[in-house]
Amino acid sequence: MLRCALAWLLCTGPAWATVDARDHDAFWLWSGVASQPVLDQAKTLYVLQGQITAARSDRQRVALIAQGMSVGRLPQQDLWIVYRAHTLRWPEPVYKQVLGQLQRWRQAGNAVTGIQIDFDARTRYLQDYVAFLEDLRQRLPAACKLSITGLMDWSSHADPQALEQLKGVVDEVVVQTYQGRRSIPDYAAYLPRMSRLGLPFKIGLIQGGEWTAPDYLQRSPWFRGYVVFLRNGL
Repeated sequence: MLRCALAWLLCTGPAWATVDARDHDAFWLWSGVASQPVLDQAKTLYVLQGQITAARSDRQRVALIAQGMSVGRLPQQDLWIVYRAHTLRWPEPVYKQVLGQLQRWRQAGNAVTGIQIDFDARTRYLQDYVAFLEDLRQRLPAACKLSITGLMDWSSHADPQALEQLKGVVDEVVVQTYQGRRSIPDYAAYLPRMSRLGLPFKIGLIQGGEWTAPDYLQRSPWFRGYVVFLRNGL
């Protein structure tokens, strides 16, 4: 019995593996994260440009707080400009800032694919998020794609009608399998349902986190690969 148990362990291997950024070519580049050699192999970059949040001095005033690297020429042929949103109540000046930054990145000679909104939309408020995204989609240039981050429980608890409305509005959903600096322990329980969204999706991983790719993921017609969130200290 002991020999059988050992043989089983050797065949199955560990339950999870550590996310090695060198195995990937798409990355989030966040504020305060130092450059890494792995960026030399990057084909796709998601570059943070700011946070949309209420001002500390006046909670009624929503503003774009610039963060991340300044506008420059990047060699990647797939560049996404990212905004971390803490509220969906954007005033007109914020929209003008976002569109202005998008234009400046393009004028600098970059191949900007589109923008990504990083917003933790809880399932019960997903309908409000869809309405916001529909409005944002109308404001973007025709050639600009729209990406969003998504929570794993959308596949289990979100309103199917709200998810259906995302089709034709967003071009991709990057599903986050981590929280903070750690992988979410039960991520495997949600992934089998991701194809039910009927939307192109990528899997967001945290550098140095835990991840084992399930076989069925590669068989999904909606799966578009991985994006790794780079972090310091690795």
